[in-house]
Amino acid sequence: MKVGIVMGSDSDLAVMKKAADVLKEFGIDFEMVIASAHRTPEVVKSFVTRLEAEGAIAFIAGAGAAAHLPGVIASFTVLPVIGVPLNATALKGIDALLAIVQMPSGMPVATMAVDGAKNAALFAVQIGAAQNKELQAQYKKYREDMANAVIAKNEKLQQELKG
Repeated sequence: MKVGIVMGSDSDLAVMKKAADVLKEFGIDFEMVIASAHRTPEVVKSFVTRLEAEGAIAFIAGAGAAAHLPGVIASFTVLPVIGVPLNATALKGIDALLAIVQMPSGMPVATMAVDGAKNAALFAVQIGAAQNKELQAQYKKYREDMANAVIAKNEKLQQELKG
């Protein structure tokens, strides 16, 4: 099981690394590249087609401004593409969010929040968990651990309020 992570610029790495960190946590193999939809479209195509042939389950694409990268990736694969709009302009990522969410009919791209690379990776985990019971159990525990952390923080708050 593998996920491809693509970003258009090295300035996107700080955000997109969050996706890599989540995939590592779940033991999901990934490849991460810098490739531009406009400057290196053949590199994007080669990466996508190679990973698809190697059994990738999804692609995560971070893009700012006009944010064409997720849609271009979707044009090269039938696998799920998860777009991460990046805060890269004076519009604080809203331009990228609108560009990614407005894919033409027939070319869907799942769209996360601005700078939402962590959720993009968790969505990729869910895609993998649909076919892998072990990953499904691991993700279920991850969600339970999150809930338990909230409960523990509330219990601590309640103790502080009493004291």
